Amino acid sequence: MKRLAIILSIVLVSAGAALAQNSNTSPSSRTRTVAPKPSPAPRTVAKPPDATASPSPGTTSRRTAAGPATAVRAAFDKIIEGIRKADVDLYMSGYLNSSTLVLFNNNGSVTRGWDQLKKNRESSFPQSKDVKLDIRDWHVTMLGRDGAVVSCLWSQTQTFNGQPDSGSGRMTLVFKRVGAEWKAVHLHTSPDKPDPSRVPASEQSQRPSP
Repeated sequence: MKRLAIILSIVLVSAGAALAQNSNTSPSSRTRTVAPKPSPAPRTVAKPPDATASPSPGTTSRRTAAGPATAVRAAFDKIIEGIRKADVDLYMSGYLNSSTLVLFNNNGSVTRGWDQLKKNRESSFPQSKDVKLDIRDWHVTMLGRDGAVVSCLWSQTQTFNGQPDSGSGRMTLVFKRVGAEWKAVHLHTSPDKPDPSRVPASEQSQRPSP
């Protein structure tokens, strides 16, 4: 009986040891290795061919003004090309069709209204041949969203009424946005070498004393 009890004890101890060995498995052998999920690839949005990159700081105002300034220059060029080609319709397309239009002319006269200006050009343009008009030092100054000023120096040669003719001076045009177009609402031109008899003494150049 005592021998049977000893054998039974040995069997129970062996079973317990086996159970303990199975339950005390090293944590490292039970740890599951989980591969990290790959980061999603950044989405690339394709830009259309005419897309323009955003301007860098400090250039926004320049790029914003470039569009309107270019359109103003195109309206100014209509007037200049109209003179060069002696084309009344092209010339008049650059001006606002209004009775408020005012031009201070190179000869000191004043033209008021679109209709009067057209009559004047219909009279003078047919007499102008071989017109050569040179524009120099032109500048476009934007006045807010709907206004602009163009200034320049000009020189012109032509045959007028069969005789050689020439002149030079300074010119300023005021433009106004009308819908999607720019139209000149005022012109002021003056000779660069005015008649001294017409210049007030207070504005005449003073020569230094010897």
